[in-house]
Amino acid sequence: MVRIGLTTERLVRAGADLADEIGFDQVTPSELARRFDVKVASLYSHVKNAHDLRTRIALLALGELADRAAAALAGRSGRDALVAFADVHRNYAREHPGRYAAAQLRLDPETAAASAGVRLAQLMRAILRGYDLAGPDQTHAVRLLGSFFHGFVALESGGGFDHSSPASAQSWTRLLDVLDSLLRDWPRT
Repeated sequence: MVRIGLTTERLVRAGADLADEIGFDQVTPSELARRFDVKVASLYSHVKNAHDLRTRIALLALGELADRAAAALAGRSGRDALVAFADVHRNYAREHPGRYAAAQLRLDPETAAASAGVRLAQLMRAILRGYDLAGPDQTHAVRLLGSFFHGFVALESGGGFDHSSPASAQSWTRLLDVLDSLLRDWPRT
């Protein structure tokens, strides 16, 4: 029998909250069942298994991130758009570390193609069109920016910048200036 009030959406949101509290890798149906004071079997009428739960949390995170990015980019272009997009990623990772980790989950191709990850990529490509980048150069730039955002956020959240000056916030701003300059003067082959 399905417990009243227990829905797939409620479970996924609770799983996302749990990921922010204890880490995405620690989210299991058992841990989630404890949060709802139900038996694990009760969850399986809403999610197929642990992988399904993790995938749904990842999709929720990608949707939240894409919504924030779209709102931040409205009316912006060039450096302003680049900084807004970058700040969305950094702030989301700080506010929702478990969800951010979930957004990095490798999805099967069909699920990925239907996810908000596509919208995030489209938003990043829209920013790059403002730098007059297209084709393979645009793809290279998308990979560069994604690597920078994720790498910086991962190192910062792991304390990798805590041991030196200047503060990581200064480096973030300076490196976004460098990326803007690089994108404006992208080497043409």
